[in-house]
Amino acid sequence: MSNAPEVVLGVTGSIGAYKAADLVRHLKDAGYAVTCVLTPRARNFIQPMTLQALSERKAYTEMFDLETPQIVHTTLADHARLVLVAPATANIIGKFASGIADDLLSCILLATRAKILFAPAMNVHMWQHPSVQRNVQTLKRLGVRFVGPDVGKLACGYEAIGHLAEVDEILRAAKQLVPVIGGGASAAPTAARAAAPKAKSSRKPAKRPARRR
Repeated sequence: MSNAPEVVLGVTGSIGAYKAADLVRHLKDAGYAVTCVLTPRARNFIQPMTLQALSERKAYTEMFDLETPQIVHTTLADHARLVLVAPATANIIGKFASGIADDLLSCILLATRAKILFAPAMNVHMWQHPSVQRNVQTLKRLGVRFVGPDVGKLACGYEAIGHLAEVDEILRAAKQLVPVIGGGASAAPTAARAAAPKAKSSRKPAKRPARRR
């Protein structure tokens, strides 16, 4: 879809990374074009091939790619309408807030002028730590939007805040930042109405009164 808004989906090293596959599918069904970028630790939870197959695009994991003649991080940063990081760990939040760029995803975040959306996922005590909250507030002041985290069952066993927001919730937040115009499933009824022939009126035209001479 040539008019599809470009989304760079950053996936970091959290157990919630397994939901990235479902998120890619929902984004594409909604009318977005998705390119996935995985941090080295994200590959412990989900394989690039899975996301590549679902997105129908190359999934990037390295800063430098001999198969790509362009500079990868600037090319992806320039073309993106939205950079969505889901799940977003305390590590990537801290890096971005501090201006650190030591891998492909952190370089894209600093180079892009696109809208940025973070969906955090981490242990409750990590999320509530003052340094993490300070970094979150720093990013919010820079215009970064956040969705979640939610209260739920965490990998550490706690039932607390820190759970990755549900895929539908993340998708709604993405649509608010970068709407899909004339694309996705929502456009189908409009197109159908436009293509439907207009019904002919059954009313007969009124007779004109006879002119007097």
